[in-house]
Amino acid sequence: MKRLTVPPRPGWQAKFEELGFSFHSMEGGYWSEGVCYEFSAAEIDHLEEVTQELHEMCLKAVDYIISKDLFLNIGLNQQAAALVRESWKREDASIYGRFDFSYDGKGEPMLLEYNADTPTALYEASVAQWVWLEDVFPKYDQFNSIHEKLMDAFNAVKRKMPLASRLYFGCVKDHEEDLVTVEYMRDVATQAGIRSRHIYIEDIGYDPDIERFVADDGEPIDCMFKLYPWEWLLGDEFGKFINQDAITLFEPAWKMVLSNKGILPVMWEMFPGHRNLLPSYFDQSGLGADFVTKPLFAREGANIELRTKGAVISTDGTYGSEGFIYQELKELPSFGGRYPVIGSWIVNGLAAGIGIREDDTPVTKNSSNFVPHYFVD
Repeated sequence: MKRLTVPPRPGWQAKFEELGFSFHSMEGGYWSEGVCYEFSAAEIDHLEEVTQELHEMCLKAVDYIISKDLFLNIGLNQQAAALVRESWKREDASIYGRFDFSYDGKGEPMLLEYNADTPTALYEASVAQWVWLEDVFPKYDQFNSIHEKLMDAFNAVKRKMPLASRLYFGCVKDHEEDLVTVEYMRDVATQAGIRSRHIYIEDIGYDPDIERFVADDGEPIDCMFKLYPWEWLLGDEFGKFINQDAITLFEPAWKMVLSNKGILPVMWEMFPGHRNLLPSYFDQSGLGADFVTKPLFAREGANIELRTKGAVISTDGTYGSEGFIYQELKELPSFGGRYPVIGSWIVNGLAAGIGIREDDTPVTKNSSNFVPHYFVD
């Protein structure tokens, strides 16, 4: 694994904008043109193997939490627990998720967290970096079958949907990154032959007469892909009405178990000493002086506290009231003062590719840069 500099492509911004990747330069420069990471085929094979193994372990962890009734340990109330149980029993389909690894190509990929409900950086990993590869290194390959596996996922969804149903795709207003991600997913679903429509979360209502969620034109919403966290949904005004008869949602309710940091101590309890897991607990007594504090429901690096060598690095945010977990510190590797985190995608139950985010601090945030990759034999 190496971090390399390469010549920037002339007119790359215009090319991305033509493809719909409109936020390539947000916050001063989100896409890192002119740098990339090179991997060996063996490193990529190992990342794929670890991702698949962790996915299977996560499924066992869901079953474990349900059977042991550990919902309160991971911050889920009675309503959430009931939805999880019903969803798991129905074997509701999951489309995607993203593991975040600390990895330098020498040691093992170590799981930092699992973005199982609303992972972003999807379009960048699936489309943008593939276009970059074809322009810059057409003779090399990339760990990236995300688009093809998304097609498989939506074909599986289509087989379970009523023939006349429409699949809605929802996100919040005034968030360009979320809109591009949702529209990309909707485009893939359309290619799979699914009738679809975009809707903003703010425009969804509930009709008590028919006990259904409805769009702003009054049409019932049978199925929806939501780029909106489950805990936010359940905390909203209409959250108490969510059930299988009212609406089918992707990601499904059982992903609530995996999308909060409480899954990390549970997995460490289930698989102690596993080569790709970091010691994690619901209190800090089992850890030394160097550890990371993470809120159960934090996203995009918010409210993280990193303690190392007597110093404390912390980030702001609005999370924390739901409780915390404590994880042994595994610092991200430094490549010339840049700290990459490997986002490894699971799509339709299979390892599908990676995307890399990097920052000039060891905490990856929403503003961290996206860097493309390739691998060589």
